Amino acid sequence: MRVFGLTWQFQHRFPEVKLSSKERERLRVLTLWRETRDAPLVCRTFGISRATLYRWDGRFDPHDPRSVREQSRRPRQVRTSTWTLAQLEAVQRLRAQYPRWGKTKLAVVLQRQDLRLSASTVGRMLAYLKAHGRLVEPAHRAISARHRRPARPYAIRKPRDYQPQRPGDLVQVDTLDLRPVPGVTLKQFTARDVVSRWDVLEVHQRATAALAAQFLDTMQARLPFPLRAVQVDGGSEFYADFETACQQRGIRLFALPPRSPKLNGAVERAQRTHTEEFYEVTPCAWTVAALNAELRQWEHTYNTIRPHQALGYRTPLQFLQQQGMLPTIGPSLSHMS
Repeated sequence: MRVFGLTWQFQHRFPEVKLSSKERERLRVLTLWRETRDAPLVCRTFGISRATLYRWDGRFDPHDPRSVREQSRRPRQVRTSTWTLAQLEAVQRLRAQYPRWGKTKLAVVLQRQDLRLSASTVGRMLAYLKAHGRLVEPAHRAISARHRRPARPYAIRKPRDYQPQRPGDLVQVDTLDLRPVPGVTLKQFTARDVVSRWDVLEVHQRATAALAAQFLDTMQARLPFPLRAVQVDGGSEFYADFETACQQRGIRLFALPPRSPKLNGAVERAQRTHTEEFYEVTPCAWTVAALNAELRQWEHTYNTIRPHQALGYRTPLQFLQQQGMLPTIGPSLSHMS
């Protein structure tokens, strides 16, 4: 195999030339090209295109070491400013008067002052003013105090490497507002296991931490597998008693970062399904006891009868049976009816 290095003539004639690694590589390309005139060989050897090879060869001068150096890529013709100093000062004054207005609004107001500038030109003028420190954006002023959430003694963000593998490894929990008629507001607690798609539903008058802790008991009673981890959003009902209950039971509690409902996407999708397939088509009784009884029947239908596309059109019950976590027929399933 032949190694193509720098030509000795070039090194001898220009010993003071200091070339970078890229410039040396370019000189090797041109050396091989001038020795062989075999464009396919040169392009395959150095992994370049013919257009690049011909462009380098066109500007290469064996008597000028600067010819192998990187050329400026600046366009030959560049846009120059077309506005006048008076127009620039007018834009600066108007923006200082209306600091939250964009280029389009400013262009309209300038036209009323007989300064006909396009919105794009005004935008470039604003960028010029910012780049030269002549335009500073105003600081944001909070018009309402934000109440900081207390520090969570037990809940943490779900680690990136935590991947649920078995049913119960991650159950997402959320609440759904029910406002069927004026003056009536109920809260539905919804839990969905992300692996088996098994859901647990319960309605209360309010969404408090104590009722959320009570719903934790409901989940452990109705889920046909051990509950190992729960994921919740930043709702106040998932603090205090709920967090303490998870810690006492040894259940891992993951809290979502602010404004990220997509990370709880499984239970968010469950809320939509229960709304469309139960509440919108069922004449419900809007009292807590009666509605919870009807929800138990719907929960049974959802978990044992309704096919799930995500499970290959199996039910959550069939999925658990095929995983060997539940018997095909047995008394252990009697509590689901």
